[in-house]
Amino acid sequence: MRLFLGLPLAPALIEQLAAVSMRWRTSMDGLRWSAQESWHITLQFLGSTGQEQYDCTLARLRELRSPAVAVQLEGVGFFDRVGIFFAGVALTAELLALQQRITATTRLCGYVPETRPYHPHITLARTKGKAGAKALQELKGNLHRAPRFPGFVASEFLLYESRITPKGSLYEVRERFSLG
Repeated sequence: MRLFLGLPLAPALIEQLAAVSMRWRTSMDGLRWSAQESWHITLQFLGSTGQEQYDCTLARLRELRSPAVAVQLEGVGFFDRVGIFFAGVALTAELLALQQRITATTRLCGYVPETRPYHPHITLARTKGKAGAKALQELKGNLHRAPRFPGFVASEFLLYESRITPKGSLYEVRERFSLG
C-alpha cells in the first residue's frame, strides 16, 4: 500500500477553498483540479509500505503525543517546475514541530525523511498534458488579489492510503491520531 500522513482541513476552510477555486476553474483550462475530498496538508509521504512496516508505523504513531496545532493559510502559489497550483500554509513553529515529531517517529519503522525543506500546502490543481503549462501561466496572470482564508486548529492527523486511478489519486483514511 502507498501511504502518507496529513492534516485534514476544517469544513469552513474546505467551503471557502471550493468557492474560490470554482471562480478560477474552467472546463477547458488544461488543469486537473483536485477534488475537495482529497484536500489535506501533507506531513510526510511514506510511500510503498508492506504489512510489517505498516504495523510498526501504527504502533509508533499511537504512542506519539503532540499538542493540537493552529493552522493558517497564506494565499495561493505555484510550483512551476512540477505544474502545481496550491494554497500555501504558514510554516509555524508548532506545525514544524509536529512534522518533525512524525518523521522522527516513522524513522523508527525504516522511513527516510525528505531532504527538501518542509513546504506545507494544499494542492488545488495540477497541469495535464502540454496545455497545462500554458494554463498555469494564464491562471497566474488572472490572479489579481490573493484570497484570505480562515485558520483552524488541527486536533488530529490522519494516515492515508493513496490509490492511483486514471482520474487521479483517491485517498482513503486508514487511521486517525489525536492531537492535544
